[in-house]
Amino acid sequence: MSLYESVFIARQEISSQQVEALADAYENVIKDNGGSVEKRENWGLRSLAYKIKKNRKGHYVLFNIDAPVDALHEMERQMRLNEDVLRYLTLRVSEIEEGPSIPAQVQARADRDDRPARSYKDTRDSNEKPDETQAKTEETAKVSDEPVEEAEAETEVEAEAEAEPKAEGEE
Repeated sequence: MSLYESVFIARQEISSQQVEALADAYENVIKDNGGSVEKRENWGLRSLAYKIKKNRKGHYVLFNIDAPVDALHEMERQMRLNEDVLRYLTLRVSEIEEGPSIPAQVQARADRDDRPARSYKDTRDSNEKPDETQAKTEETAKVSDEPVEEAEAETEVEAEAEAEPKAEGEE
């Protein structure tokens, strides 16, 4: 028997229980024709890259199958007849990968709640140490204060220069 990976996409309008029922039906087709499903993953409702039959999302299901070609052809024939199946793809593989697939790993990572929530304070540059950040803000404050003081000193000098000629002219 040969090894295959098969993915099908079901319509977004059907429920998760209906998707599981579809997957069970296709798994039974494989078993009835002398094959076995080594691994089955439900990737959930995901966005499609483009609309397929007026659907923007679809339920994805992956099968890793060890079966003869006839069993696979029968499963694909039933997928073509079912209106709830938007697309399917079956590939022959040399070996079945152990562990979860990449989309299942990404979904598991997204479901983790062990990380604390981020706050606005966590947005600073992660390469900088807190002391460096504080020193940079102090330098910026010093730089911005100096021009203001210089401008005030220049206006005082100009005011004194204007006042002196008036005093000389009065004498």
